Amino acid sequence: MLRHWGPGLVLTASVVGSGELIATTSLGSRVGYLVLWLIILSCFIKVSLQLVIGRYALYSGETTLRFLNQIPGPRLRASWVIWLWLAMMILVSFQQGAMLAGVAQVLNLVIPQLSVTAWAAVTAVVTILLLRSGKYSLVETLSTAMVVSFTFATITCVAFLQRTVYAFSSADLWQGLEFQLPPGGAGIAMAVFGITGIGATELIYYPYWCIEKGYARSVGVQDNSAAWYSRARGWIRTMNWDAFLSMLVYTVVTLAFYLLGASVLHSKDIYPEGMEMVKLLSNMYTQVLGMWAFYLFLLGAFFVLYSTIFVSVAANARLFIDCFHIMGLVSLRDYPHRQHWIRWLVTLQPPIHFMLFLTFQLPLWMVLVGGTAQSLMLPVIAFATLYLRYRRLDERLKPSTGLDLLLWISCICIVLVSVYGITVQLTH
Repeated sequence: MLRHWGPGLVLTASVVGSGELIATTSLGSRVGYLVLWLIILSCFIKVSLQLVIGRYALYSGETTLRFLNQIPGPRLRASWVIWLWLAMMILVSFQQGAMLAGVAQVLNLVIPQLSVTAWAAVTAVVTILLLRSGKYSLVETLSTAMVVSFTFATITCVAFLQRTVYAFSSADLWQGLEFQLPPGGAGIAMAVFGITGIGATELIYYPYWCIEKGYARSVGVQDNSAAWYSRARGWIRTMNWDAFLSMLVYTVVTLAFYLLGASVLHSKDIYPEGMEMVKLLSNMYTQVLGMWAFYLFLLGAFFVLYSTIFVSVAANARLFIDCFHIMGLVSLRDYPHRQHWIRWLVTLQPPIHFMLFLTFQLPLWMVLVGGTAQSLMLPVIAFATLYLRYRRLDERLKPSTGLDLLLWISCICIVLVSVYGITVQLTH
């Protein structure tokens, strides 16, 4: 199973990015420990949806968008859910533009001879060159390296935090578990709920990486034989462990970023945003470890942000080509033809993100736009997952009673948190 651990690591590289480094720390800087409960809930609550959607992809070989296209309701060349997903992805492009800005700020602090704008252009070009190979193995290898790097750097910083004046107490943590949203921070809190843990985009990404890793190919074409069901159950078990281990990684890193923001930035009234965002965020490290840690932070920030850019561009290329095929805009003759379109789509995305960065230059606001869109899409995905579970899954491969219960709890929590967040925003 450990040898086949991979899709979850790719997903983790996507998960731990702008939401954690920018939105989560910014939320902590504004409200302190008050919404620690929301961060924990956001990381744990969505994994049941991931497991059910991934389970279906393993034995059917069907991608997420092709399944979503079968949801009952209005259609215009494609299901209403596909159109909602497309609208969300347009807004998520702002989030990816913010990550490009973050990487450019990091590189400018290391080599100031090139401007932030120039570094953003260089990052976009390098991303295109790396991804045009279209190989899953490259995505997995680089993602794994980045995950290990930023996990080590951030956990090291939190470990030293408790030896400083910024140390958090058990009372601070209990305050954060009281299930409340601050009126002034409800908007950013809802955006954080949408993009921390498994966001709406990652829930849709995950089956694509499972298929590219070879899980569905290893299960084989369904022939109703006992051997096939045995293989399917075995690979589903492998996927469960892949998702669970990855959840532990991104939960630990997300909590680490939130605690650093709540303890260091909140106590010093530092609110990271604008083109000084990365420099202000570096206080999380320098105030704890000393000025020498400035470059350690830059290294971690680079890996956090660039890993998400790298994986998101790769995943979005696969999703967009699937979407265009569903809508009848593209005809995919075979696998090489599909790879040809993927290379074109990884080439087109970074310039769009670069133009959004040049136009707005407000990284935090851009992240919140994408996060809010994902948060609003989550109830739709929850509904689609329940439809998949009870109308499409093979009963002989149905989830355990425990996973079914967790799925219902997750869907209810997603709807309640989304409705509560929208209500708080409208009434204040």
